Amino acid sequence: MTKCAAFATLLAAMLPAAVLAKDTRLWNLTANTITSLRLSPAGRNEWGQNQTINDSDGSVDHDERLKITGAASGAYDIEFVDDSGRTCFVDNVQIKEGSVFAIEEKNLKNCSK
Repeated sequence: MTKCAAFATLLAAMLPAAVLAKDTRLWNLTANTITSLRLSPAGRNEWGQNQTINDSDGSVDHDERLKITGAASGAYDIEFVDDSGRTCFVDNVQIKEGSVFAIEEKNLKNCSK
């Protein structure tokens, strides 16, 4: 093993796992800016904190990604409010830690103003 490869291996072993892990992210493919977004384990109505606080401006524009915290891999229901004033629910979204998942406008069926 070369000195450079040995050093890289040693450095990687010393870094905490959290530094190496990718963030779980939501990709907003809806037509509007999301101003509030909460998750609940699927079917349980146990809504967590507003995830938009993880964004520097507190909202998620169309085609922007949002860091999601506190969600292990699994199925979740999502509630969001957008800047048009509508509230939408998306049921049974599969989230995998360290991956990107999307909410698309064409898949929204449960929205109201």
